[in-house]
Amino acid sequence: NFPPNLSSLLTKWCQECVAIVHDVEFLVEAAVADAIPITSSDARRAGVFWMLVSAVAFSTAGLFTKGVTADAWAVIFWRGAFAAVAIAFFMSWRGVLVQEVRRMGWPGWAAAIIGVTGTAAFLNAFKLTTIANVTLIYATSPFLAAAIAWLWFGERPRRVIVIASLAALVGVGVIVAGSFGGTHLRGDLLALWMTFAMALWIVIFRRYPQTPAAAPTVLSSLLLLPVALVAGDPLAAPVSEIPIMAAFGLVFAVAAVAMTEAARRLPASEAALLSALETPLAPILAFLLLSEVPTSAAILGGSIILAAIFGSQLAYRGRGRA
Repeated sequence: NFPPNLSSLLTKWCQECVAIVHDVEFLVEAAVADAIPITSSDARRAGVFWMLVSAVAFSTAGLFTKGVTADAWAVIFWRGAFAAVAIAFFMSWRGVLVQEVRRMGWPGWAAAIIGVTGTAAFLNAFKLTTIANVTLIYATSPFLAAAIAWLWFGERPRRVIVIASLAALVGVGVIVAGSFGGTHLRGDLLALWMTFAMALWIVIFRRYPQTPAAAPTVLSSLLLLPVALVAGDPLAAPVSEIPIMAAFGLVFAVAAVAMTEAARRLPASEAALLSALETPLAPILAFLLLSEVPTSAAILGGSIILAAIFGSQLAYRGRGRA
């Protein structure tokens, strides 16, 4: 479980994340009002910023899920309830709640439903396998996002992205193979489905950049509430753990909206690669705070994945400077 003072630290961290998002929202609104000229390089820098915020926030998901004794469905319920309330309140405060719901269209509804399946798989996976396995498998989303975008609307990834994605797929094979015959296989398979769902989520917002980011996130969280009530018993969760799950909801709200904002501004393959920053962060946090040691297969497969991710980014940057 979490150290006693970690709840207050998490609360302070959430407040800082909200402040950062508020500042960036101000800059975006000023740009839309022509106070700041927008260029393609500005859009890319904003996309990189949003994806980094998302990756850092998402890297804490395993800590929140495994740091409480409540089951996965209780975490899903309370995290979803607080995330939905927080985002809906923020949209109402800005006066855009009704407008965003009306602008969702079928892409927003599709993203919300996909988010339901991905979130359910994501949090259950953490309870059934290690944080390292889940985050390392998720790091292969570049392959899936790039493939979906290519097949759907012809966004061809660079050769270096394709090579890196295939190498990452090999790394996942090593991790999953290490779970055969053990207790982690079911969690690894759920992590694979979650990876596909999140890759598809990214591509939807890349394909339809005018789709609002917050409303589908709220809808996804609300749709999960009755599912969690049927599948588990979230109301029986320890009262002392509800504040931790509430903090999880706030962090998730920041991460999900940041990811969709980044997906508007970046190619699907690059957005997925940048989101993989959480890959090294999550296992490190799990080791430091939960004393969770990765398996040898996770270390080997993770090394392949990380080499593919960061090698491709170095090649991409070097080619851009040439």
